[in-house]
Amino acid sequence: MASNIAVAGVGPDAFSEKKNNALGDIETGSTRIEPAPPIYSPDDEGKDDSESINYHTLTWWQAGVVMIAETVSLGILSLPAVVATLGLAPGLIVMVIMGFLSTYSGLVMGEFRKQHPWVQSFGDAGEVMGRSIGMGKLFQEVFGWAQTIFVIFVMGSHLLTWTICLNTLTNSAACTIVWGVVGLAVFWVLNTPRTLKAAGYYSFASFASIFTAVLVTMIDVGIEKPIGTTSIEVSRSVGFTSAFLAVTNIAVAFSGHSCFFGVMSEFKQPSDWPKALMLLQVCDTVLYVVVSVVIYVYVGPNVPSPALSAAGSHVVRKVIWGIAIPTIVIAGVIYGHVAAKYVFVRLFGATKHLHKRTALGWFGWLGITAALWAIAWIIAQSIPVFSNLLGLVCALFASWFSYGIPGSLWLWMYYGEWFSSPRRIALFSLNALLVLVGTLLCVLGLWASGEAIARDSGTDPWSCKSNAGQ
Repeated sequence: MASNIAVAGVGPDAFSEKKNNALGDIETGSTRIEPAPPIYSPDDEGKDDSESINYHTLTWWQAGVVMIAETVSLGILSLPAVVATLGLAPGLIVMVIMGFLSTYSGLVMGEFRKQHPWVQSFGDAGEVMGRSIGMGKLFQEVFGWAQTIFVIFVMGSHLLTWTICLNTLTNSAACTIVWGVVGLAVFWVLNTPRTLKAAGYYSFASFASIFTAVLVTMIDVGIEKPIGTTSIEVSRSVGFTSAFLAVTNIAVAFSGHSCFFGVMSEFKQPSDWPKALMLLQVCDTVLYVVVSVVIYVYVGPNVPSPALSAAGSHVVRKVIWGIAIPTIVIAGVIYGHVAAKYVFVRLFGATKHLHKRTALGWFGWLGITAALWAIAWIIAQSIPVFSNLLGLVCALFASWFSYGIPGSLWLWMYYGEWFSSPRRIALFSLNALLVLVGTLLCVLGLWASGEAIARDSGTDPWSCKSNAGQ
């Protein structure tokens, strides 16, 4: 690994002064600028010719749209059922709180990368933290592969949603496993590009897709009032398992953080990160609140998850699922890119195959993406209930990547300065809360999702039976 390589035109001088921002006064003059991995070789910076691959192509708005596409996809489909489980007031309160915490944790991640601009993943972030206690390599492996496993689980949830969609559209004309194989092929083919440049454009189709699908769903349920009673409960008395599984589904809806470092690494101007993050968080929070309230109010306590199945007539339901296909596919492809890029960098990071268009690099990328989607397909077939899969994903991974680890990053950056001023004390408390929330989501979420999976044992994994009614 070459030393003293600047990232995207940013050299040590750019980090030699104090920066004032939302996270407090940061003294970066003493921060050692880390060497960049070969992906940022100066010889290839800015090139996009027949031989070299330019990885710095995203403007802030393109990055924001990419993150909206990968975040506002499956999570939004579970939220009306969450509000039905918790009650209107608790559901909205938890939603707003989780939205605030996820926004702040995203800002922390951006500040961490400003100090360590070569970081591309949670594995790199873990290596930076672990190095201070002589465990950098261990932290790199644990954090990096945990992030990759999490993303693969999310890929599996997209494949599961794909099978629900195809069963709905075709009246279960083929075995669910067959639809899963078809989805595996579709997702893999679309994951062949090695950068997110194209995603910055076709993510508009993903956002338009999910927005239109939920809009049509809201209009339909407002007219038809299709399922059960439309009684509204401001609050509910509900068992722990159901309540906490609902909370984990809310956390999943704000769990785009696993992709944040990867998206930041492809920015044209890394300093634009806060603008892209705010575009994401404003859009997803507003959509989540509006969609959850409207669908719950008009459908009642029996609203299904995913919520697109709440439409009254079969014809309208098919139309809605058809509209939703782009977001199911595109968001899944973005997650697939993040997972494949991490594996690819680990395998080819010290070679020319990373930033040059070589035959070995091409076949390596195709093989990695095919293997990852095959694993995601196995997960989708093994956990066939949508909300249970989301709950398990949150408990195992989203709890840490969206809340616990960002809080730990701040505590590590300001170790020894936690109580140096009233502002720092307040920020210390907020980041300690992030760590606590991550821990509770993991421990209690595993218990709740485990009980839910056991309770739904009547739903057979690896079955040809239609899952369109989920």
